[in-house]
Amino acid sequence: MSATTQPPTLGHSLDVTSTSPLPLGRLVRVELRKTHDTRAGLWLLIAMAALTAVVMAIQLAVVVVNDISVDYAAFMTSTSFSIALLLPVLGILLLTSEWGQRTAMITFSLEPRRWRVIVAKLLVGGILATLAVVVALLLGAGANLLYGALEGVPATWGLSLAEVLGFLLIQVIGMLTGFALAALLLNSAAAIVVYMVYSFVLPPLFQLGSFLIGWFGDLRPWIDFNSAQTPLVDASMTGQDWAHLAVSGVVWLWLPLAIGLWRVLRAEVK
Repeated sequence: MSATTQPPTLGHSLDVTSTSPLPLGRLVRVELRKTHDTRAGLWLLIAMAALTAVVMAIQLAVVVVNDISVDYAAFMTSTSFSIALLLPVLGILLLTSEWGQRTAMITFSLEPRRWRVIVAKLLVGGILATLAVVVALLLGAGANLLYGALEGVPATWGLSLAEVLGFLLIQVIGMLTGFALAALLLNSAAAIVVYMVYSFVLPPLFQLGSFLIGWFGDLRPWIDFNSAQTPLVDASMTGQDWAHLAVSGVVWLWLPLAIGLWRVLRAEVK
């Protein structure tokens, strides 16, 4: 007489508590590879470096033709626009690509702890921001040496460590702002449009409002996040400037980031 096999009980669950999580370093390497695996991501990285080089070439041509005296810090300041324009887009694509390319289900199945994937993406964003600054420093050094050779004068290296760190902080903030909008909207196009409005439409409106409305001029430093970052460029931050940066950052960065991350952690993946 053969023994009968009992069907498994539907109430039983698979115990994975003893399964080791994926190493964070591996997650970072995977997320870093994702940034250049696609043609869009690869060309975005190339465009960022190319645009920075073009901006410096134009600046070099202008200062040489008009016999304007510049130093290393001037070349670095000119790259703020080119990097700050594209780096936040990269921060947006770090997150929205999971939904746009419908890979979120695979990613969160291989690593169900979503917060670890988010941490890995944020670390990759920080790495890319740092690399962008390093590339800008190298291109700026080359432009400064070329300026000295063309003008027949010694190159001036008037760039302090505080200015470099301030420049890096601006790029990290820009990347985080893009990442926050991505988490909030989970749509690449919408997040990019909102970021462009935040970067290029709101600052002139804030400035106009401060000219026309007296009390708004006093309020503006506390709510204008773009303006609050300006003293970071030349490392002239004061205690009050740091207060303006912190308060406006809560409104435009930390609050959207917190809400967005809460949404990503709870969003249904399809």
